[in-house]
Amino acid sequence: MTQQARLIQHRGDQGDRRVILAEDEAYFLDPSIGSVRELATAAIAAGRSLLDMARQHATRETVNIAEELEAGRLLGAIDHPDPSRLMLAGTGLTHLGSAEGRDAMHKTAAEAETQTDSMRMFLEGVEGGKPAAGQAGAQPEWFYKGDGQSMVGPGETLCAPAFAGDGGEEPELAGIYLIGEDGTPWRLGVTLANEFSDHVTERHNYLWLAHSKLRQAALGAELLIGAPPHDIRGTSRIRRGGKLLWENPFLTGEANMSHSLANLEAHHFKYPAFRRPGDIHVHFFGTATLSCADGIETRSGDRFEIEAAPFALPLINPLAFAEAAPVEVRTL
Repeated sequence: MTQQARLIQHRGDQGDRRVILAEDEAYFLDPSIGSVRELATAAIAAGRSLLDMARQHATRETVNIAEELEAGRLLGAIDHPDPSRLMLAGTGLTHLGSAEGRDAMHKTAAEAETQTDSMRMFLEGVEGGKPAAGQAGAQPEWFYKGDGQSMVGPGETLCAPAFAGDGGEEPELAGIYLIGEDGTPWRLGVTLANEFSDHVTERHNYLWLAHSKLRQAALGAELLIGAPPHDIRGTSRIRRGGKLLWENPFLTGEANMSHSLANLEAHHFKYPAFRRPGDIHVHFFGTATLSCADGIETRSGDRFEIEAAPFALPLINPLAFAEAAPVEVRTL
């Protein structure tokens, strides 16, 4: 059975960039294609699918993607030469079971017998998050994470700011989009991601959710193209000092979600400012599995590991905390 196609961005030791098409075998595309963004732009202009365009440019030059990952030559699934033209954003409370940890995080003793705002929003998604085609569904929670400056690739360090309460993993899928010249959002595929948030800050007051999300995020190397699988099952781990500290399975894909991807996309791209031609959007679809829900407190040097079929490669990132760097605002 042919494995679902993935596109991978590769950077050689001299800085030269290639794209890899991985199915049952992995092949370099010809050197005229230096990025997934370039390939997608060509596919849109030609009116062809991303897979067809990749196969057109595929060479017979095979590559071992596991070895290239180990060597540090694989980049994140997408990037943009102008980081300000790449948006990181996402939606929460989108997965079945995702409200339990958030509800407990935000609930006080006085609220024990009432529904929190988080639980109400989750239930709205369960009720109306998967509308029929052409109909408007429940609006999800939405957050902004940053631009391309906040994105790291496989193997790179996730760095929390010195003022952070913690640096916590969030294993999930991220949708990758390119805005066409006519303003049409094109979904290129999905990738494994570590959305990486500050759950201590969020727990203090849910109105600080926006602050807790202004952090880096990591993308896996593989862009899974075509229709995303409905049921994806993976594992999230944290290692400390080479030893396993925490491990839990996670579920994603629409079969495990209270919202359809189409509903999440409709509510994101309904804003004209998010349909600027040439922009890249990375949209995190949410998760229901967090180590902080099990009382784990991460430390500098911990290593996050996320893996899930049909992705062949894991997403591994070490954690660090930046040194304090006070900002002085001056009057001009």
